[in-house]
Amino acid sequence: MKRSSFPSSRLIPGCICIMFLILTPCAWAQQAGMEITVLTHPEKSAQAGIVVEIVNEHIGWQRSLSTNDLGKVRLDGLSTSGFYRVSVPGDAAYHPVETDPLTLRTNFVHSVTLLRIPIQSRHEELTVTRGFTAVNGINGEISSTLREEEIEQLPIEGRDITRALYRLPNVSQATGFFPEAPTVSINGANSLYTNYMIDGMDNNENFLGGQKFPIPVGFARSITVLTNNYSAEFGRTGNGIFNITSKSGGNQVEGELFYGSRPGPSLDADSPHAQRDLSGNQVKDGFRRDQFGFAIGGPIASGRTFYFANLEHTRDRKDNLLTSPSLGVNDTVPGENQFTYLSTKIDHHWSQSWSSAFRTNVGLVELERQGGGLEGGVTFPSAANRQDRNAALVALSNSYVGDGLTYETNLQFSRFRWDYAEPLDGPGPQITVLDPQGLTAGVLGHPGFVFDSLEKTWQLQQKLTFARGAHLIRVGYDLIGADFELEGGGNVNGNYLVQLTQSQQDALIANQNGAALRPEDLPADVAVLDYGVELQPASFGKRQLLHGFYVEDQFAVNSRLDITLGLRYDYDNLTKGGGTKADDDNFAPRFSFNYALDERAVVRGGAGLFYEKLPYAIYSDALQQNSTSEGFRNQLQQLIELGILPADTDLDRVTFDGNLTVNPTDVTYLNGPTPADSQDLRATTFSNERRILNPNGYENPRTLQLSLGYQRQLREDMLFYVDLMYTRSENLVLLRDLNAPAPYSISREQADTLSPAELAALVRSPEAADATRPVAPVTGGARNIVISETSGESRYKAANLNLIKDRGNDRYAYRISYTLSELRNNTEDINFRAEDSNLFDDEWGPSINDRTHVINLMGSYQPLPALTLSLAGLIQSGQPINRIPDASIYGTTDLNGDGRSFGDAYVGNSDRYPGESRNSDRLPWSRTFDLGIRYDLGVANHRLELRADVFNLLNATNLSGYANNATQSNQIQAGPIGTPLVRRNAAPPRQFQFSLRYLF
Repeated sequence: MKRSSFPSSRLIPGCICIMFLILTPCAWAQQAGMEITVLTHPEKSAQAGIVVEIVNEHIGWQRSLSTNDLGKVRLDGLSTSGFYRVSVPGDAAYHPVETDPLTLRTNFVHSVTLLRIPIQSRHEELTVTRGFTAVNGINGEISSTLREEEIEQLPIEGRDITRALYRLPNVSQATGFFPEAPTVSINGANSLYTNYMIDGMDNNENFLGGQKFPIPVGFARSITVLTNNYSAEFGRTGNGIFNITSKSGGNQVEGELFYGSRPGPSLDADSPHAQRDLSGNQVKDGFRRDQFGFAIGGPIASGRTFYFANLEHTRDRKDNLLTSPSLGVNDTVPGENQFTYLSTKIDHHWSQSWSSAFRTNVGLVELERQGGGLEGGVTFPSAANRQDRNAALVALSNSYVGDGLTYETNLQFSRFRWDYAEPLDGPGPQITVLDPQGLTAGVLGHPGFVFDSLEKTWQLQQKLTFARGAHLIRVGYDLIGADFELEGGGNVNGNYLVQLTQSQQDALIANQNGAALRPEDLPADVAVLDYGVELQPASFGKRQLLHGFYVEDQFAVNSRLDITLGLRYDYDNLTKGGGTKADDDNFAPRFSFNYALDERAVVRGGAGLFYEKLPYAIYSDALQQNSTSEGFRNQLQQLIELGILPADTDLDRVTFDGNLTVNPTDVTYLNGPTPADSQDLRATTFSNERRILNPNGYENPRTLQLSLGYQRQLREDMLFYVDLMYTRSENLVLLRDLNAPAPYSISREQADTLSPAELAALVRSPEAADATRPVAPVTGGARNIVISETSGESRYKAANLNLIKDRGNDRYAYRISYTLSELRNNTEDINFRAEDSNLFDDEWGPSINDRTHVINLMGSYQPLPALTLSLAGLIQSGQPINRIPDASIYGTTDLNGDGRSFGDAYVGNSDRYPGESRNSDRLPWSRTFDLGIRYDLGVANHRLELRADVFNLLNATNLSGYANNATQSNQIQAGPIGTPLVRRNAAPPRQFQFSLRYLF
């Protein structure tokens, strides 16, 4: 049965009602904290019993609290809306002191230090604030934040928040392994392993990875990246986290209307290479982008209830070229991509202690594959299809803030549907048409495959924070339950390969169907050369349960030293795999310290273990590419007898009736047998690769993180900090071939001295390789028998220096970040296999996303009150090149004859050039500068903003350092080091974007 492309109209209201019935009254996962320290000047001694006033006029909130014996005041459960002012009134002995306005971010405690100046002192009033551009005086967390005003100043393509993420330290644009892969990497790791959150709650597409709801610029109040040594509250990743704090309404009605445009090739610089749209797919001719939307927020009941809403829509137009000389067709085929994002939020304060918030996010993404190709193709519009990525999130979050106690309970439901190729003409057969000479003349009908994934996820969070003297103790539980269904595999209506006779071809040309040619337009007696049909039309899936428990104690040893001790436990039921026992010993201790050298400088550091959830895809792939045929089970039994599989392997647990396309014979056009009619062919169909569930189960990937850093607030608007980081990761996912052939290689000496003919003769044939496999390929079986295994490793070392200056009272602001790093590993991805016979020690080398040097520059200058100039620069050393055999010399890139793996289509993991290690070469440095020009006009007490952005201002040709797909990148090159590069693509050339925004 076909799924609806979006939740039914009854689903979301039903979820809303359930949440309110369960959790009323209560606040919001979007909670922050503040720790205020009051010291005397110049002694720097703590003052106890001092009344501190905290005010947020934006939401009509204020509190007055007295400092404890350490001169501290701690507040939790604070709203992230608006701006806070912290002050201590003056008295007979001391001047008054007050901070500048502070903004808070989700799931973080901000430190503020107030120095009280004696009346008799000649010093002016002095305020030291510790906010975003100030010292973290609480713990050893390594993180960085972009605030709303910084986001608005940056040149950002398409209001896509991911285009701002790589401006943060330890974040870089990623080379992924499929077009839609997440575009940023933290600490150089695979971008699929990064966690995304909205207000501290899960926003991950859990099948593969990446954002479920791509939050737009208009709903983001701040973006924070956590890269090392973060709280035990955060888990399920050994890498890093993006936590986005969303916007809220306040006591005044505020909002914006905007229109944006990227005119495309009419203004952009020329490039011989295709570019990538916001989804990661390639575009070229006829590209144009139009965007519009609005945001509005304000009070429902002043001081108590607030609303915020944001709607953004993007339309990309693009052209493909349909060229089929055999059928006399040469047409331009127009297409469109549509992106629509709707976000709403309601915040309600029941009292000074109780508050609640309700958030919804809906994303509708439609990516059209209209037929043709970027530079000419033979896919006709009748075979056009659309990729849908539709998301809905509904969250209710609640908190109680009492005397020394904070309690939060948060509940979220989300639904994500990813239909990779929805046929625009509906179900039907695919027809590949050959002309009389055997050349492909056209592809008609269905896209030929199905990948339709549905994820429904519930998340529950319970958090309790309480103070006991100098201890602040946090206890929490976090549950995520995700139900997955996948319809995948080939076409249940069949894929035909047909060949026209000359007379049939002439008749089709005479009919003048042109680009409108459809399967039924072909003659009924056309010759059918091949027919394939999918045997498994049913959807399949499993529920993934992720439990997380944590306890954490932040202990103020004295007014200078804070120590945080934490322990987290994670459980992932997918780790059971094809065995009987899950990975149940994931205890993760964490430690950090923060020592104040003075009121402006701290030394911080820590160590901790971090466990990562398994991507559901490794379990799904093991089902989808599995088989229960007799021949395959016999092969598995032989592997058990050889000791390659454990003696207690239960074949019923590790096997499954997965997807399989079979090829019935004697088929006439459009009369191929159905899946039900072809089931007997399952037992006789041979596969190059089949997978099974791992009978030993899986280990959750584990990372040890170490850090040491120094921060100093140089002046009120300037912060300098440096961090040293080390991470050691184990139990990373890789693929092991249980039926691998014996190792085989050609030496570098042979490659350098033998002739091309002699080298081609050295290549091992698939038949010769098969003869060395533990188990011979058989009818109904497979050549490669593959399992996912968690035995990979990586090592990351980095030093990061940052200098941040806020605008303050000046006309300028800037951020400068430099990272020196190294990442080595022996697996890149869930589809990574060793080059030769599971020899993963030989795979140890630089990561595909490794950069030695990254320099990030951001600055803004206001020469006139109404004019702002923004410049963002990114300078990076080159990414690695994997050197592979030259097929023009060897006749193939498969030198050892082990056959092409399913995963090679994603990671490009073919054999390497003889004598070269993995990723042994480097691309040149990349340099990109983006310019933003903004002019503000006053319109009836409001503001009209005119803006122009120029990306790649200097029109540099960069061959690495941008978001890319591995198999389309320049990071796979034939020949040894020194062989001239083949430029497969390049970073975007100079491009222009214009926008108009009305703010009220």
